[in-house]
Amino acid sequence: MTHSDSVSSALAHAEKHCADRGMRMTPLRRNVLALLVEASEPIKAYDLLDQMRSTDRSAKPPTVYRSLDFLMEVGLAHKVEALNAYIACAHCHDKGGAELYICGNCGSVDERHGAPEPQNAPEGFRTDRSVVEHYGRCANCS
Repeated sequence: MTHSDSVSSALAHAEKHCADRGMRMTPLRRNVLALLVEASEPIKAYDLLDQMRSTDRSAKPPTVYRSLDFLMEVGLAHKVEALNAYIACAHCHDKGGAELYICGNCGSVDERHGAPEPQNAPEGFRTDRSVVEHYGRCANCS
């Protein structure tokens, strides 16, 4: 499978994921997700905007952030809080956690599916989104 095929496959899966939930994958959201899938590392919102402006001069920061918010809401993307950057979700999940393993040397991020609910949450606390970030060195840099 070529990289282009994997991007196409990820986008087709995302379209179905949204349709199954009664949500719409707009062309802008699709474009933002494609850029995330194509990225080899976490990407900042303004870097996404710069890439989008190469083909769409009218692209604006609020539209990129709204698209990123939507993609995170439906489980298609994650924000790497420590880097203030975004990655495409490798597992496409609505709820539940994600664990991100961030290499401090090369900047790679490996995603793993985390526990659906935090183990030590206060009684009655409802988690909307949970991302745990681990910092260290990846196998290539160890």
